[in-house]
Amino acid sequence: MSDCGKRIRLSRVLGGSKHRALVVAFDHALVLGPIPGTEDPLGRIRQFAQAQVDALLLNLGLMRQFANSAPLSPIPALIARLDWTTVWAAIGQNGQGALHSSLLARPEEALRQGADAVLTYLVVGTGDAEFEMKEVARNAEIARECERVGVPLIVESLARGKDVQNPGDPKWLNLHTRMAAELGADCVKTDYSGDVASMRGVVEECPIPILVLGGSRHASEKHALNVVRDVAASGAAGIFFGRNVFQADNMSKFLEQARAALDAEPVEFQAIAK
Repeated sequence: MSDCGKRIRLSRVLGGSKHRALVVAFDHALVLGPIPGTEDPLGRIRQFAQAQVDALLLNLGLMRQFANSAPLSPIPALIARLDWTTVWAAIGQNGQGALHSSLLARPEEALRQGADAVLTYLVVGTGDAEFEMKEVARNAEIARECERVGVPLIVESLARGKDVQNPGDPKWLNLHTRMAAELGADCVKTDYSGDVASMRGVVEECPIPILVLGGSRHASEKHALNVVRDVAASGAAGIFFGRNVFQADNMSKFLEQARAALDAEPVEFQAIAK
């Protein structure tokens, strides 16, 4: 990565070269509505900030509201979600729903609102060639804009749809994480393969840092923390947690334990310069 603006901002998101990133995703309400744990959103964001997570994933509207509330500091790095998709609803309809994605903002607008990075979906395995063509074109367009304005692009690359039996299959993970890198992403957010060895293989094959998504609420916080340990052992650059954080019985304690689990494994590479 030659652009110093991107490098500096991505360093904020990833927590530096000797640290794995603990990122809280709090962008759910745009698609799922006010699900449990998302009530009093500004209060929740302040709690995340007080827990000193490395970054927050937010929609632009909530970013603006938070910026206009007091106090402002300290705040984590901010990642702006730039798009919206019907993929989740379509999957809920046995894969028969209509597949559409749309941009909600441009990278320059996110940068103006205070974002340190932007994030977009890249979904494959749907069986819908036209939809996936648009996914690729949209991400390529955003990647070029990110290069112009110096903001890092995180691509949430996923395998979902009728062609996908197991989203965590390394075959799929290797495919779409490499697609994201080839399109110009600076970092990837993607599924966990299910075990340390295969996830390490995916991390080693991908030319850009991987942040593993925590996914749906785990059966127990103990299980969620075991996933964090596995992610750290795989060599990934960090983890995104959403519902496992804001629906936790004791959110502050869970974040403290997740940080300890991430930091238990030595960092084996300079994530940003990978």
